[in-house]
Amino acid sequence: MNVIDLQNVETIYEGESIPVIYNINLTVKAGEFLAIIGPNGAGKTTLLETINGILPYTAGRGFVLEKEIPIYKTAIRKEIGYVIQNFEIDPLAPFLSKDIVMSGRAGKIGMFRFVSKEDWEIVWYSMGLVGMIDFAHRPIGRLSGGEFQKILLARALAQKPKLLLLDEPFSNLDFSTRRQIEKLLNRIHEKQQMTIVIVSHDLSFIPSRCSRVIVLDQGKIIMDGEKEKILTSTMIDNIFHKKGVNQ
Repeated sequence: MNVIDLQNVETIYEGESIPVIYNINLTVKAGEFLAIIGPNGAGKTTLLETINGILPYTAGRGFVLEKEIPIYKTAIRKEIGYVIQNFEIDPLAPFLSKDIVMSGRAGKIGMFRFVSKEDWEIVWYSMGLVGMIDFAHRPIGRLSGGEFQKILLARALAQKPKLLLLDEPFSNLDFSTRRQIEKLLNRIHEKQQMTIVIVSHDLSFIPSRCSRVIVLDQGKIIMDGEKEKILTSTMIDNIFHKKGVNQ
């Protein structure tokens, strides 16, 4: 089954006339681990938001889990765990880590329903999967950047998604923490066999279980193939050296 199927898709921001992404043709099969790489401003986040139904595409057709995005976007989002870039919560807000993870269950719980024992079991399992069970009762304001990133991953996993979208999960983290997150994503993919799409501009942190890479530049997919072939391509070297992106 194709978890993602985009056909000649383009997306234009409201009030603008030039597409941010265009002529996007992309299929992602169930269980794939895909990395979308490209320099800043290439349209990577726009592509994720288009897949998630946050930004409506203005041309082409798009399907997620074999449902057309504009028609079924509310139902689709319940099946997508999405970790956005630079997610911010007031560090003085009276939230514990476990409460942030439980908020990932909101779409599945629905309105006018109480949190169940099963919901909490899913929360504990998700926190255990990312190694944060001992931080359950810690206020979010007392978490490091890497710890908070793990909590956001646990929040997305608590949704029990069929598709995990991660926007720059390594940004603003030190080298050691980036390695921890990389190993964590490998473990999640191995244990859950989940379809994962990760966006990054940093070529030095592509998880080992990620077997396929697409390159986005100036809103268009210019390369799509096996990770080793893409990352060793001279075209990649030219694009990323020219734009001054980390390697």
